[in-house]
Amino acid sequence: MRVIILLKDIRKERHISLEQLSKMTGISKSHLNYIEKQEKEPTLSVIVRIAKALNIDETDLYRIEK
Repeated sequence: MRVIILLKDIRKERHISLEQLSKMTGISKSHLNYIEKQEKEPTLSVIVRIAKALNIDETDLYRIEK
């Protein structure tokens, strides 16, 4: 089972740049980029900040693949 982070898809659908999301969350652009590329697993506090900025539920940021 693998967890996929859907941040990039959600961000692109809403036409929000990494820079804009960085300003909205206070999370560095490079850190967000690592998360989008699945190179870094976000902490719960980061997930909460991103979800709040995007006005979505935290669980909307993930998809589980078998």
